Amino acid sequence: MQKSYSMKASEISKKWYVVDAEGKVLGRLATQIATILKGKNKPEFTPSMDMGDFVVVINAEKVALTGKKEDQKEYFSHSGYPGGDRFRSVKKYRAEKPEFIIEHAVKGMLPKGPLGKQIANNLKVYAGKDHPHAAQKPEKLDI
Repeated sequence: MQKSYSMKASEISKKWYVVDAEGKVLGRLATQIATILKGKNKPEFTPSMDMGDFVVVINAEKVALTGKKEDQKEYFSHSGYPGGDRFRSVKKYRAEKPEFIIEHAVKGMLPKGPLGKQIANNLKVYAGKDHPHAAQKPEKLDI
């Protein structure tokens, strides 16, 4: 009889990866980043644990959107008060906070709840080419 192997928290090893988002399509980029963050690319994947690696995304301001999403896509938020719904366009976020576009897409693909929030902390997104994670010696990841 075979037994399933489940890793312990002390056995998990994490790597750092750098992804250049320049010219990449948002959805396709986000799915692959979410897979790495969750750890599904590893043979010892355990669904109930934070097995994934750290991902640093650079050039977030240059991520591509297909079709008319650049003009028509809107992000929704609500203040909690009556009539407090707010819609913001992709153009506005790209000008003010371009990191949000990638963070929002990836977080939507992660599990909901405490584990998903913990995994989302392993994603670091920067608008330009520079990032402060050189000391971790991240590997370049071609997506």
